[in-house]
Amino acid sequence: MNSLKNRWTREAGYREVLVVAIPLILSTASWSVQHFVDRMFLAWYSPEAIAAALPAGMLHFSMVSIFMGTAGYVSTFVAQYYGAGRHERIGPALWQGVYMSLIGGLLILVAIPFAGPVFRLVGHSPQVRQHEVEYFRILCLGGGFYIASYALSGFFSGRGKTWPVMWVNVFTTIVNLVLDYVLVFGHWGFPELGIKGAGIATVAAGLFSFGLFLVILAGGKTNRTYHTLKGWRLDSALFIRLLRFGFPSGVQFFLEMTGFTGFILIVGRLGTASLAATNIAFNINTLAFMPMIGFGIAISVLVGQYLGADKPGLAQTAAYSGFHMTLGYMIVIGAAYVLVPDIFIAPFAHQADPGSFSEIYRYSVVLLRFVAVYSVFDAMNIIFCSAIKGAGDTRYVMFVTVILSAFVLIIPVYVAVEILEFGLMISWVLATAYASLLGLLFFLRFLGGKWKSMRVIELEVPVPAPKPGPTKLGRVGKL
Repeated sequence: MNSLKNRWTREAGYREVLVVAIPLILSTASWSVQHFVDRMFLAWYSPEAIAAALPAGMLHFSMVSIFMGTAGYVSTFVAQYYGAGRHERIGPALWQGVYMSLIGGLLILVAIPFAGPVFRLVGHSPQVRQHEVEYFRILCLGGGFYIASYALSGFFSGRGKTWPVMWVNVFTTIVNLVLDYVLVFGHWGFPELGIKGAGIATVAAGLFSFGLFLVILAGGKTNRTYHTLKGWRLDSALFIRLLRFGFPSGVQFFLEMTGFTGFILIVGRLGTASLAATNIAFNINTLAFMPMIGFGIAISVLVGQYLGADKPGLAQTAAYSGFHMTLGYMIVIGAAYVLVPDIFIAPFAHQADPGSFSEIYRYSVVLLRFVAVYSVFDAMNIIFCSAIKGAGDTRYVMFVTVILSAFVLIIPVYVAVEILEFGLMISWVLATAYASLLGLLFFLRFLGGKWKSMRVIELEVPVPAPKPGPTKLGRVGKL
């Protein structure tokens, strides 16, 4: 009991991790609510609108994710500068993320003319394809705002002051949902725009989020201490360093999303029941996964701060504190997946036809057992990956994700389904192996300890003290 109490109160202990993590967990929850209600409104509007929203939204987010992962890595720079007490470097680091978002936003705009050919290649019905093209093009107009907001939020998360991030996300969610309601259905005198209205609401919410962060960062005291406005100039050395460490993080972010997207598309070729059960299992897993994202960001921040302060031992303690809590949480959730699966599956079965859902139900019960197994390894994946990324070990993370995504997940699943004609279970065995290997490899890298000597910030060059000139006494002595 004394050991647990000590772990709670000590520096880098459970309490400190939770103080940083809880607002981030609530932030991801607000994003989940926004995403769910947005899709619900489109489902109410028309079957074609909801059918178009998922592929168009996924394609857009796949493009944005590379730049979000790169620009958002400024939070690690902020954490290490903050831990080192070099507050005046925080503003310039933030602005390099803004410039990265500007580049990303412009490149995403280039994709707009290709929307028609891309969605024709996908091969959906003409009415759904028209909605996909419209929605994708509007989303592309606001990509830069969301990337920039993600970068600017690093000012707060990097310093461990995460409540402002939560409140900005909550207000942004409210703006998005209100605009969704009036623009999709045409309420309060606004035109009825359907899926176009949903796209406009998303872009407007992104602009609102970016503007709100700028207003907060423009405060006089904040600017004086952290140079949040003074540091607006492009710093080529700092920008290149952001690319060096942040771009591998962006690639990893992209691959994690596209890897499981590809897995779902391949499994979908096995039939409707297999695809539906897979989607249900992944949706249920978000109950466990989303809180861990908040924990992961918290661990990345604390590791960065302690390394910036040259305290690698406390950085390690913080990582283990986060792992203990996430592992305990995942064991409880995993046991529930196995022992009482009906609690999780019941909401999906509520409005479904009992006859057609029976096969989906049987598959879902089995798939939740796979989820229970790899969820434990997901705790290792999120925490230890976040820890070494907080130090700057992003290239290792990128290479591991590239290799495992290709040679454990996508290619083997394709071969198993398309060539060997195996069924759903072997596909999920491979997905479980992929998640488990990620967790183990990141844990082994963490144990290796190489990350403890890494830094993303430049070394502070000490300024030599000026040599004292001859004193009057010295001159007198020479006379």
